[in-house]
Amino acid sequence: MIPRYSRKEMSSLWTDVARLRRWRDVELAALEGMVEAGIAPREALADCLARAGDFSEADAARIEEIERTTKHDVIAFLTFMEERIGPSARWLHLGMTSSDVLDTSLGMALREAAELLLQGVTRAMAAVEKRAFEHQRTVMMGRSHGIHAEPITFGHKLAIWYDELRRARVRLEHARDSISVGMISGAVGTFAHLPPSVEEFTCRKLGLSPAPASSQIIQRDRHAEYFSALALLGASLEKFAVEIRHLQRTEVREVEEPFTAGQKGSSAMPHKRNPILTENLSGLARLLRGYAVSALEDVALWHERDISHSSVERVIGPDATIVADFMLHRFSGLMENLRVYPEQMKKNLELLGGVVNSQRILLELARKGMDRQAAYVIVQRNAMRMFEHGGTFREALAQDGDLLAVMTPAEIEACFSADYHLKHVEDIFQRVFGRRA
Repeated sequence: MIPRYSRKEMSSLWTDVARLRRWRDVELAALEGMVEAGIAPREALADCLARAGDFSEADAARIEEIERTTKHDVIAFLTFMEERIGPSARWLHLGMTSSDVLDTSLGMALREAAELLLQGVTRAMAAVEKRAFEHQRTVMMGRSHGIHAEPITFGHKLAIWYDELRRARVRLEHARDSISVGMISGAVGTFAHLPPSVEEFTCRKLGLSPAPASSQIIQRDRHAEYFSALALLGASLEKFAVEIRHLQRTEVREVEEPFTAGQKGSSAMPHKRNPILTENLSGLARLLRGYAVSALEDVALWHERDISHSSVERVIGPDATIVADFMLHRFSGLMENLRVYPEQMKKNLELLGGVVNSQRILLELARKGMDRQAAYVIVQRNAMRMFEHGGTFREALAQDGDLLAVMTPAEIEACFSADYHLKHVEDIFQRVFGRRA
């Protein structure tokens, strides 16, 4: 992923040096497992542990140089380790196949990435929760089809977002657990040259679970689940972003992204304050969906393995986790500094002269014994009169003889009270957050 959308905390997991460290750790853990099983000498393990060392950019360059000849990355790595360690290195990779190293280390990387992502989700949830309670009773217009429906509160909207982020966290936790597996089962997964005890020891040492059964690879449904969880997370963040974009439109202007000192919105129009952060989130969510599709395509491989998945995962492993990480922290910062305009929300509530109370009139007529469809006709014609001829909904109702035959002016006016939609907002918060305030 390009630096523009990368945070060092996540991108550092995917450097060449980080990858080589994981490969080293897999090989050394496996060798220790072989020693415990009586397969390799303890002296060789001690020598390898003493000489394996860390990796630098120069080391990565040397391994890449070897790979230009071998055309095989793991063989190039093992060749380098032989150069560095000496004769004891012959015990490394004993009875193993390349995917034992590659897939186990990939599980380690994706597990670490998931931990960082879960931290990002936690920050996002905290930001949404804080703003939700701040605006628990901030009344705004609820919309369906983009059209005024009935009043809600901005806090209610954010409570829904919080609940959705909580589901994203659960999915990500499950995906982390599903991907945190390793294998040291050898060519085509038969344990022909190493017993399962070596795999069990290695995985335990690395904080992984052994795959219950593997071919020459760990099965890619696990990876598809992981990247699908990231895509769903991105879809939710995009949903929130699209809502903010709509609410920031000039004609609405109920919320607004932070606009910092010195920021410019347009090279041509100095007045512009564009929703660039949320538009960016919408764009990056498209990438995550694409990566999920690529991961799904990797599930079906030939027989016990092929490497058609390899090139895909070299791209989507780093890119998807880096993008998701960036999106979470961008969204969190946006929510922490989001500008909210309650007065504009109130102004928009009054835009149609009270027509948003139409359901209350309808229900009151039904309570008084009028057939629902007849009541619907009365309420709708007064709403349409307001749309087509101007005035307010209140004024139209006050002049409708059929309505006045059933309801008094005072009863009609009571249907325009401003707080009826607030009576259960604390119940909603109790269900979502486990507290009311």
